[in-house]
Amino acid sequence: MRETARRFFVTECLPHRDAWDEAGMAPRSIWRRAGELGLLCSRVPEQYGGVGGDILHSIALIEEQTKTGVVGPMLSLHSDVVAPYILHYGSEAQKKRILPQMVSGEWIGAVAMTEPSGGSDLRSMTTRARRSGGDYLISGAKTFISNGANADIVVLAAQTEAGISLFLVETAELAGFARGIPLDKAGQWSGDTTELFFEDARVPESALLGGVEGRGFAQLSERLAEERLLTGVVAVSAMEQAIADTIAYTRERQAFGRSVLDFQNTRFRLAEARTEAIVCRAFMERCVRKFAAGKLDAVEAAMLKWWSTEQQNKIIDSCLQLHGGYGYMLEYPIARAWLDSRIAKIYGGANEIMKEIIGRSL
Repeated sequence: MRETARRFFVTECLPHRDAWDEAGMAPRSIWRRAGELGLLCSRVPEQYGGVGGDILHSIALIEEQTKTGVVGPMLSLHSDVVAPYILHYGSEAQKKRILPQMVSGEWIGAVAMTEPSGGSDLRSMTTRARRSGGDYLISGAKTFISNGANADIVVLAAQTEAGISLFLVETAELAGFARGIPLDKAGQWSGDTTELFFEDARVPESALLGGVEGRGFAQLSERLAEERLLTGVVAVSAMEQAIADTIAYTRERQAFGRSVLDFQNTRFRLAEARTEAIVCRAFMERCVRKFAAGKLDAVEAAMLKWWSTEQQNKIIDSCLQLHGGYGYMLEYPIARAWLDSRIAKIYGGANEIMKEIIGRSL
C-alpha cells in the first residue's frame, strides 16, 4: 500500500498541485482514482467495501502524502476521521449505505464541529437540530470545514433537547443547505476548506448517529484522541522530510568556498533537529502501539499532539533559515512546508487546549 500511495501522490497528484492550489481544492476525479487504487478507508471491513486494514495502513498513506508536500485531496480526514464515526457509532443501515461509497471515492466525507463564534468550546455551539414530525430541522453555521466544498456526507454536531448530538447529513439536493466559497488560507491551499450553512435543513430521524440524542459530546471526545494521534503522525513526517530536504540543499549550496553543510552552525542545528525528530517519532510510535491495543487515552494523545506540532513548526522554521533567502521562495519545498505546518498547532484542538487536558489530569 505504501508503494501504491507513493506512486499515486508523486505521479497523479504532485504534477497538478499548482492548479489545485489555485482552485482551492483537488477535483472529485482524483478521489475516485484513490478509491480505485484502494487508498481510501483502508480500515473499513471487507463487508462494507474496505480491505480490513489497521492503523498502520493509515499511517503509510499519511507519511507518503506528507513527503510529497501535497495537501489536497485530504484523504486521511475522509478515511481516518469521518469513516470511523460511521463505523463505530452508525447503524447497520448507515454503514451499508455510506461506507462503500466512501471507500470508492464516490462520496467525500467531512466533519462539521467548529462554528464562527468558536471551536474548542464545543458545549457552546449554537447550531440547533429540532424535531419536526419524524425529521429534524437543522439551523446554524459551521466554518473551517475541511472537505466542505465537496462533501457528500457530513458528520454534523448540533444542539438537541438532550444536548449535543451528531448527525450524518447527506448534502445532495438538501434544501436549506449551502456552502461558502473556498476560504483564503495562509497555507494548505489545495485543502478544500469552507463554511457550511443550514437554514431549517430537513434530515430524517435516521440521520441521528447512534440513535439516541445527547451522545455527541462523548462520541466526539472518544474520536478526538485518534485524530490527535494522526496529527502527530503528520507532524513527525513533516519534520523528517524538512530535515532531509535541508541536508540535501545545504550539501549543494556553496558559501565562502565551501558547502553550507560544512559550517558548524549548520551541522549543529541539523544534529539537534534530527535528534528532536527521532525522539518525537519514538513517542509517536509508542502512542500508535497503545492505540492498536486500545489503550491510548485522551491525555497521552494530547501530549503527542501539542509536543509534535510544536517541534514540527520549530524544526521547519530552523530548516527554512538554513536555506537563506531561497527558503522564502515558494518554489522550494521548505517554504510550502513552513506555511502548511502553522495550522497544526490549532486544528484538532489548539495546543493550549491540549495543555489544559494534560493539566487537568495531574
